[in-house]
Amino acid sequence: MFSRDTASSSAYIPSFETAARSLKVESIIAPVHSDAEIETAITALGREPGGGLVVMPDLFILVHRTPIILAAARNNVPAVYSASYFARDGGLLSYGADLDDLLRRAATYVNRVLRGEKPGDLPVQFPTKYEMVVNVKTAKALGLTVPQSILLRADEVIE
Repeated sequence: MFSRDTASSSAYIPSFETAARSLKVESIIAPVHSDAEIETAITALGREPGGGLVVMPDLFILVHRTPIILAAARNNVPAVYSASYFARDGGLLSYGADLDDLLRRAATYVNRVLRGEKPGDLPVQFPTKYEMVVNVKTAKALGLTVPQSILLRADEVIE
């Protein structure tokens, strides 16, 4: 699921489709633009046995995280998100860049610019620290058991 109005989704979809094919999983691309479209997409997914939802990172998705999390729970759809606050807000699992680490690293860039360096001369940096948060309470509500191997790898487990 992604917002059809953001360009960031185009960076993720080819990799997502390649990964789905390699795992022999059918990928269904769900561009959304409103709470109604979110509800329709997740309701349809909930009718399919063995389905799950991967929610792409973008600002629209962030702003609409509550309707997404609630619709996934209501329709018994396990969902994976890109930021920890989704799992902390009731989503099943999140895996993505550690946002606190990104903000700390951004502060060093602000400092360098304030000291006179040109922003265009600073190297582009990619995330180096990732975090996984698992919400066991949500897993139980969905009738899922989270494997011990996942719980051991998680940076945070919500009981």
